[in-house]
Amino acid sequence: MKNRKILPFILFVLMLSTILAGCNFNSANEPDTDTETETPGEQTETPGDSKQVLNISAGADIPTLDSTQAHDFVAFDVLNNTTEGLYRQDQNHQPELALAEKHDVSDDGIVHTFTIRDAVWSNGEAVTAHDFEFAWKRVFETAGPYSFIFVTANLKNAEAIMNEEAEAADLGVKAIDDKTLEVTLEAPNPLLETLLTFATFLPQNQKFVEEQGDQYALEAENILANGPFKLVEWKQEQSWKLEKNPEYWDAASVKLDEVNVYVVKDPATGANLFESNTIDRVTLSTSLVDQYSGSEELQINKQAGIVFLRFNHNHPVLSNENVRRAVGMAIDRAGLTDVILKDGSTPLYGVVPEGFYYSPDGKDYRELNGDINTGTIEEAQALFEQGLSEAGVEDLTVSINIADSEEMKKTAEYLQAQLQDNLPGFTLELKAVPFAQRLEIEKAVDYDLSLSTWGPDYSDPMTYLDMWLKGGSANRMDYHNPDLDALVNEARAETDKDARFEMLLGIEKILLEEDAAIVPLYQSGEAVLQRSKIKGLVQHPSGADLTYKWVTIE
Repeated sequence: MKNRKILPFILFVLMLSTILAGCNFNSANEPDTDTETETPGEQTETPGDSKQVLNISAGADIPTLDSTQAHDFVAFDVLNNTTEGLYRQDQNHQPELALAEKHDVSDDGIVHTFTIRDAVWSNGEAVTAHDFEFAWKRVFETAGPYSFIFVTANLKNAEAIMNEEAEAADLGVKAIDDKTLEVTLEAPNPLLETLLTFATFLPQNQKFVEEQGDQYALEAENILANGPFKLVEWKQEQSWKLEKNPEYWDAASVKLDEVNVYVVKDPATGANLFESNTIDRVTLSTSLVDQYSGSEELQINKQAGIVFLRFNHNHPVLSNENVRRAVGMAIDRAGLTDVILKDGSTPLYGVVPEGFYYSPDGKDYRELNGDINTGTIEEAQALFEQGLSEAGVEDLTVSINIADSEEMKKTAEYLQAQLQDNLPGFTLELKAVPFAQRLEIEKAVDYDLSLSTWGPDYSDPMTYLDMWLKGGSANRMDYHNPDLDALVNEARAETDKDARFEMLLGIEKILLEEDAAIVPLYQSGEAVLQRSKIKGLVQHPSGADLTYKWVTIE
């Protein structure tokens, strides 16, 4: 009996050692110190050692750090902490001046003049207005996935450039001299300062970018920093390290010396690493929430991200509106969020989540537009049968494109059971791929259904609504409704707050009530284990998720 108990313990120790080695938690990944070698997570606890180190996990590697191409939360987080634009989000998620020390606006709200403060890149070169002009125009020259955000910002000629009616050189941004940047809009835009906190508006050093060529931003040595931290190490699919940037213009506000981020795709591994004091913050999977329900270090947060189903609108059957509407009605969302996920996620029947945006008289957008496309299982079955008949088929077998995380796999398995049980003749096959590959498959519209996520880029419903414009980089399903396009463009130019809000409600109704173009599933929640010694870590509801600038370790 004793031997039978000892053997599993030995196996557990060996497995944990293998896990730590596989995640590259070893001396090669630890910071250089004058004291004895320590594992990440223990440095700040060494008596007499005042070094401030934060060790956290990420669920995926960085796809790219080229701000003109970045389109995911991992890249946005790194860019937010290493690179600074004209504005950044403050501790209350409001835009504050960053590399712009002054912002002047013409009387008609069209011309915005920014004075660039004294700041340098990590190679010692000054940050100039030319860096902004170069980077913003390069977004269009490289067909960046967030080109559309310049249209949202109302920059002069942005829409014409996207429609290939003008050149990138015609964009309404111009460096008057090294310290003066002039930005010209098509129409006044009260959202401009908020939008300027977003990663696509970051500057780039032209000389450095051109020297790096196609290697730019692919390794730590191929990227420059001008923000609170600089990227000093990036081990693909394993980890990356940030160190305090002593040349940052506001370096006095930065207390952390180092941030180590480890790619941990398996949530159980992440929890083990937290338990062993190796990392200080980790996101829990749904299967682990109950295990830590009584822990003081557990945080359950409701987020503004959404999870939804995309349809390939070129598919011979999924292009049928009744089939799409049936899929949405056949899914019990409460069972998914309350029984499967259990992380604070809530059912969603719209694209703009609850508690995100309010009307001029203080009413929640989600409450005003209500739950869209709800119905009984019997109604869903009737719609499905009608849709199959209209498509000329008797049954439907399709696949769903999903990221290979536990949450997405569990969600897809639940959807598979729901749709196959509730819609006779429906067969769903699961295809799990790495997160970055899921995005590439979506961009190519090479799927039947795709289980997608979307986090808001800025604090306005338009961040969820203009995704669906024809040809937009975020559309990724070849959906098009001219009425939606027209209303989006009308809302962008509307300065009356009440009238604009009604337009924003109408855009969602076209997308879901008229077209059933997608199936919203749930508003994301997050279950996190975070040590109480971490103070000042800011988690933003839109744009980049985390800011380390104000963090201290007690």
